[in-house]
Amino acid sequence: MVEAAADAARRAPLVCTAGSVTTVVLTLLDALAASGCVFAYHGDFDWPGIALANRVIRRYAAEPWRMRAPDYEHLATRTGQHGAPRLPLSGSPVEAAWDPELTPAMEALCIALHEEAALDLLLEDLG
Repeated sequence: MVEAAADAARRAPLVCTAGSVTTVVLTLLDALAASGCVFAYHGDFDWPGIALANRVIRRYAAEPWRMRAPDYEHLATRTGQHGAPRLPLSGSPVEAAWDPELTPAMEALCIALHEEAALDLLLEDLG
């Protein structure tokens, strides 16, 4: 995501957690929040991704960024139309604290989507 944003000459501030919230990431985000930064969060549409989103959104009052049920459904449809391999959604479901419709939508379609599935849309938003 960071490399794609740089390649597309996007200059909006961006932090990539690389799929986990380590002490280093939390220290950085805590410092940014303490200085008045507000956050939007996007991550993977899989159960670990939803759990991570819950933690970041709760801790920083972050705005979900293209992380609602309609976003998931759109990306799942678009991914199928482009012939990309479908990743099975596995593991125990996690409730998305910010959108009560997201978990049922994910259970219904049973497709995991990594952040790269939304890359063009995220870059567009950053532009």
